[in-house]
Amino acid sequence: MINAMIGTMLEDSFENLDRFLGSDDRVGALEFLIEHFRAKKDIRSFFEARLMKKRLELGLPLIQAHPSADIPADLRGPYDQGMIAAARDTGKLALENGDIPLAWPYFRAIGEPGPIIEAIEQAQPGESVDQIINIAFAEGVHPAKGLELILDHHGMCRAITTFGMYAVKNGRVECILLLVRRLHAEVMERLSNAIESQAGSRPSATKIAEVIAGRNWLFGEYDYYVDTSHLMSVLAYSLEVTDRPTLELLHDLCAYGKRLSPMFQTRGQSPFENAFIDYDEYILAVMGDDVDKRLAHFRKKIAESNPEEVGFAPVELLVNLAVRLGRYEEALQVAMEHFGEEDIADLSCPSTLQLCVLANDAERLKTLARSRGDLLSYIAAKS
Repeated sequence: MINAMIGTMLEDSFENLDRFLGSDDRVGALEFLIEHFRAKKDIRSFFEARLMKKRLELGLPLIQAHPSADIPADLRGPYDQGMIAAARDTGKLALENGDIPLAWPYFRAIGEPGPIIEAIEQAQPGESVDQIINIAFAEGVHPAKGLELILDHHGMCRAITTFGMYAVKNGRVECILLLVRRLHAEVMERLSNAIESQAGSRPSATKIAEVIAGRNWLFGEYDYYVDTSHLMSVLAYSLEVTDRPTLELLHDLCAYGKRLSPMFQTRGQSPFENAFIDYDEYILAVMGDDVDKRLAHFRKKIAESNPEEVGFAPVELLVNLAVRLGRYEEALQVAMEHFGEEDIADLSCPSTLQLCVLANDAERLKTLARSRGDLLSYIAAKS
């Protein structure tokens, strides 16, 4: 019966087309089809009908016989504009029908992600959630919202792993802040649940450090409240965080980590071997808390490290931290102590030449440039 109904509808459509074609009104026939496909929510056919109408307007064959057939040079501009308009309207139609994955290829083709970003921001995805995540995160349309959807639908483990796999640039800061906030909230929620179970009421404090103060029983040998690998992964992003509220959340997470039993004190990579202590020292330095003491902590790291095992990692960290704090002369001093006058490649911190510029030390720059036979840097020092 359904097939019969479909057949009847198709036959009616052909009859309507015949009325237009009988009076040689191909424009009217195409306009009829455009509205027909709009009503049926046939997105792909809607686009093709729009494109076909443009070809008719330009006097081009309605069907391109060969994919390689060129559009005449004088018609290329109008044809491209018609194609852009058709793609834009087709994408809008798909969005009106609530189909973000179907709309995206049309907006992507014309380089207009704005409507998709807005739609993703407002989306309440159902079965298409993974397709939307792929568009938002993997394709970089709206990474922060994509990561939020991953957290909501797949959890922290998937979110951290996915974020680590992609070199996210657009929206990177927002993604990091989201991970920090969510992990902090998870720790708070689970600590509060444990306290309520033991004491009968939930704590009113909003900071982890306040919640765990005086409650040593929360941290037995086997007690933990989030996967330690998740905590370590998120703390590693401390080096990229600049806003104080997020730094305070990271400091709070370090306070939690320090209270875990030795079983969960995972050893990190240099210079963050004692991760919860070392990241906290870095975070406190950036927040301006007893900066000299924090810098001394990382100077000690350098003194106690074996360059053959860890390379320049502790030195690079201290140089970067000093630069971040605006202590350019101190950063230059550290670099000169450990890099000397050598031109070392692949450093993750500014070179000694760059540090000379930051420290406004033209004489040191001239000396280094001469020792390296670097004529260009020597000129820069003289300017």
